[in-house]
Amino acid sequence: MSPREVTGEAEGEVRHLLPDVETLARRLADVDYLVDEGLATGMFLSLRLPQPLLLEGEAGVGKTEAAKALALVLDTPLIRLQCYDGIDAAEALYEWNYPRQLLSIRLADARGAELSEADLFGPDYLIRRPLLQALEHPGPRPAVLLIDEIDRADDDFEAFLLELLAEATVTIPELGTVRATHPPVIVLTSNRTRDLHDAVKRRCLYQWIDYPAPEREVEIIRRRVKGSSQRLAVQVAGAVARMRASDVQKPPGIAEAIDWLAALELLGVRRLDAGAIDRTLGSVLKYEDDQAALRAAGLEQLVGAGD
Repeated sequence: MSPREVTGEAEGEVRHLLPDVETLARRLADVDYLVDEGLATGMFLSLRLPQPLLLEGEAGVGKTEAAKALALVLDTPLIRLQCYDGIDAAEALYEWNYPRQLLSIRLADARGAELSEADLFGPDYLIRRPLLQALEHPGPRPAVLLIDEIDRADDDFEAFLLELLAEATVTIPELGTVRATHPPVIVLTSNRTRDLHDAVKRRCLYQWIDYPAPEREVEIIRRRVKGSSQRLAVQVAGAVARMRASDVQKPPGIAEAIDWLAALELLGVRRLDAGAIDRTLGSVLKYEDDQAALRAAGLEQLVGAGD
């Protein structure tokens, strides 16, 4: 089977599994990831066009979880590249196994044999990092490649990614061009600590993820904290929304709301009040200045009159 036929077969697998936006949204809900119509549509188009999907939003709104849920829905590996300041191609794509190469050279010397450059720079000596792992995934469905927090990397790394984003290929000088037979589903996330280059954005579909409405957040956190109280979940979602509307440095995300509800349930709290908030504030706010500011303003303000 030719590479083009293999790629077509992989795309057919995805079409069969996810024929429309509604099916994708339902399957995501089955793995406890709830989406609105906009995000479901963006994820569907990314799968079917196919085209990389850039997700932006505040920390903790579920960008990384979107990629994880997509991998579960597709029943395929999630391959994650966590970006950071100074990341380069060797850490993201590949590097050569120098100790093994050196050992081969010494063994060849001991036997009086000769090794060519081609002998030393072949697939057996290649250490595959996340990007190459995703490109070489054998199928039958594409892997989900999560390039997480790309805004933490620098301009040079963004430029390095352009070939991968546009053509699902990378070039290794010693081996040539590696082209995916099952092009990965690529999800990039950004917390907008800096603006990304236009060349990256042009190659991606774009979706902004906002904090969910309180009613949706209640549903989300109760799915993650099984058996939790509806009343307590409503109070937690309301209090978290008030924190986000305050002057805290780092507003809590959905993950923090889940952690908070889980902590309260574990402690046997049945109704949120200032005392319960004070004891568990470290579950939801991770900066001392933010905690001090809310305590100074009065923790009782986080509990609504109707809660």
